[in-house]
Amino acid sequence: MAERIIKLPDVGEGIAEAELVEWHVKVGDIVREDDLIAAVMTDKATVEIPSPVEGEVTWVGAEIGDTVAIGSALVKLKVAGDGTATEEPAEAEAPVEPPRAKPAATAPTAPVTASEPAPKQISTPKPAAAPARPAPVAAPRRAAGEKPLASPAVRLKAREAGVDLRQVQGSGPAGRITHEDLDAFIQRGPEAPAKGELVAKTAVTEVKVVGLRRRIAEKMALSKSRIPHITIVEEVDVSALEDLRAALNKKPTAERPKLTLLPFLMRAMVKALAEQPNINALYDDEAGIVRQHAGIDIGIATQTPSGLIVPVVKHAEARDLWGCALELSRLAERARDGTATRDELTGSTITITSLGALGGIATTPVINHPEVAIVGVNKMVVRPVWDGATFVPRKMMNLSSSFDHRVVDGWDAAVFVQRLKQLLETPATLFVDL
Repeated sequence: MAERIIKLPDVGEGIAEAELVEWHVKVGDIVREDDLIAAVMTDKATVEIPSPVEGEVTWVGAEIGDTVAIGSALVKLKVAGDGTATEEPAEAEAPVEPPRAKPAATAPTAPVTASEPAPKQISTPKPAAAPARPAPVAAPRRAAGEKPLASPAVRLKAREAGVDLRQVQGSGPAGRITHEDLDAFIQRGPEAPAKGELVAKTAVTEVKVVGLRRRIAEKMALSKSRIPHITIVEEVDVSALEDLRAALNKKPTAERPKLTLLPFLMRAMVKALAEQPNINALYDDEAGIVRQHAGIDIGIATQTPSGLIVPVVKHAEARDLWGCALELSRLAERARDGTATRDELTGSTITITSLGALGGIATTPVINHPEVAIVGVNKMVVRPVWDGATFVPRKMMNLSSSFDHRVVDGWDAAVFVQRLKQLLETPATLFVDL
C-alpha cells in the first residue's frame, strides 16, 4: 500500500487561500475516484474538491472554518501501490467544476447544521477496494446536531421537500445520503411523531459560523462599526407606476420580459444620481478619499440558498427599462444557482435591498461598505389617501434609504430621496430628459 497526499488545487480567480466550509469524508472512509472530499469558499463562491484516486482516508488537514493555502496538504489517502508516499501536485488536479451553491451550509433563512469535528486519526483497517454499496436499511434518527453526509444537490432537494436529513439513512460510503435514499424516504413518509404530553426540550445545538455566513457577519460588522448611518423613510404613491407597469406587461416578449418594480427604481436612481454624483461613490475612509463614479453599478441584495449576496448590474446608466430587467433576471438566476462569477458579485457603487411582500412599513438598511448609500424597498399596500376633497384608495410604498453621514449631508440625502419620489410618482418622466 502507498500513501497519496491530495493538495488543495488552484481553484482560479488568482487567490492564494480558501476557507474550508464542508468535509464530505472523515478518517477511515473509502473514497472512489471523483468522489467529493471537501468544499472550500473563495470570496463568495463555493467550490467542491473531488478525489483524483481511490483509497482510504488516513488524515484530514483542517477543520471547518480554517483557511487553507493553495497547494497545501488537504487529505492523505492509503492507495494501492508499492508503499511509496506520493503527492498530488496542485497544478495537476483536474479542472475544478464551476462554483455551486451550498444550500444548507450557510443560509440565514434556514437553520445551519452544526459542523462535525474532525475525528481522531485512528480507524479500523479496511480493504483498499471500495466495498459494494449495501441496500438502504432502516436506522434510528440521528441525534440533534449530528451532521448527515450528503451532496449539495441532495441537501437542496431535501430542503425543498421539507425533509430533515438527520432522519434519512444513507446507503453510500460512510453513510452518505444519496438521491435514491432521499426519494425512498419521501415515498414512505417520515416517522409519525410520538404522542403524549408536552415535553421540555433541553438540547442546545452549536452552529459554527463559517463560509458565506461568516463573510456576511464580517461585512455587516464592518459597515456598522465604521459608518454612521442616517436613514430617511419616505412615502411614495406608486399607483400611476403600477398602472404603467401593468400596461407594459400585457404583451411580454423575449426582448421585453415582464417588469417588476425594480427596473423602474433603477432607472429613477440613474436619473437622480446623475444630478448628485456624490451619492454614487465609494469612501476609502483609511485614505480619506471619496471616489465618485460616472458609471452607475447597482448591487441588488439577493437571498439565495447559501445566504445573502449582492450581484451587480453594471452600467445601469447604459441600459433601458427592459435592459435592466433582463440583466437583473440573469444575475438573480446565476446568484441563486451558485454560478455567479466574482466579477458579477463585486464592483457595485450603490445598492438596492428589497424584501418584496415580506417588507415591513419601514426598514433601516445597512450600507454595503465602502458605498455611501443604499435604497430599501418596503412592501406595497393600498391605503386611503386624502386628495383634498375625499379619501381615495392609492397604492402606497415606503422607501427606506440609508446614507454615510460622514460624506453625505442630511440635506443632500433628502434631495436625493425626494427626487426618487418625484420620478416614481410621475413615471412618464423616467422616459424623457428634464
